[in-house]
Amino acid sequence: MPVYHSKQNKTQGCQEIGGVFLLPIHAKNSKGPAPRPGAELEVDIIDEAISYFKANVFFSNFEIKGSADRLLLYLTLYVSQCLGRMTRCTTKDQVLKEMYQLSIENFQMPVDAGFALYSFYKPVTNKRESDELRAYLLQCRQELGSRLAETVIDPTTGRPSKWWMCFTKRKFLGKSLDAAGGYQR
Repeated sequence: MPVYHSKQNKTQGCQEIGGVFLLPIHAKNSKGPAPRPGAELEVDIIDEAISYFKANVFFSNFEIKGSADRLLLYLTLYVSQCLGRMTRCTTKDQVLKEMYQLSIENFQMPVDAGFALYSFYKPVTNKRESDELRAYLLQCRQELGSRLAETVIDPTTGRPSKWWMCFTKRKFLGKSLDAAGGYQR
């Protein structure tokens, strides 16, 4: 079974920083620099990261087929980190607060030299690009956290679903983001 790749790899006209497309997202719960999507975009990169997570987390190899895959790779690692944080929570309100707190914590960007999968990304050329990428990733983290909370919370119990929590021990590509935003092997 092949790994799932982003369907947005062939998107035209997107800005690219550090080998990462700054793709449009349906920003329901966050504000930031992400471009607004057109009517033709039904599934954005956040939806892809959530829906492909359960399948992709089992793979130990990931072939990059485009700049959207680099963003999907980062977001998949972030989903894993979010699920790890959700294990502490017993209510939907706690999950939402924890996801927001996690999203705004200082985090290491994939284009930083200390990032374990740094070789998948390209270095940024100046501080403006670095700041722009950080703001975009921050918005993606906030949006992903809130959407993931809505997906993971079992509506009957109000607690995180066991069918999602069983993935907390899995590591995508054998890596995981740690609490400080860096990397652990």
